[in-house]
Amino acid sequence: MSKVCAICGKKPAAGRNISHSHRVTPRTFRPNIQKVTVVLEGRVKRVNVCTKCMKTTTKVSR
Repeated sequence: MSKVCAICGKKPAAGRNISHSHRVTPRTFRPNIQKVTVVLEGRVKRVNVCTKCMKTTTKVSR
């Protein structure tokens, strides 16, 4: 599954874990991507969308 949101373009970001003893290790922050069935231009499509976009689009459509 692609880790990029189809609506906002959110994708994995690089960062660092820092322990209590201040040892630094690399890590990635991944967005919470879900496959959602959406009607686009009269067609039913399965789209990868982050949960934040899912939440805002349901608010707008109400």
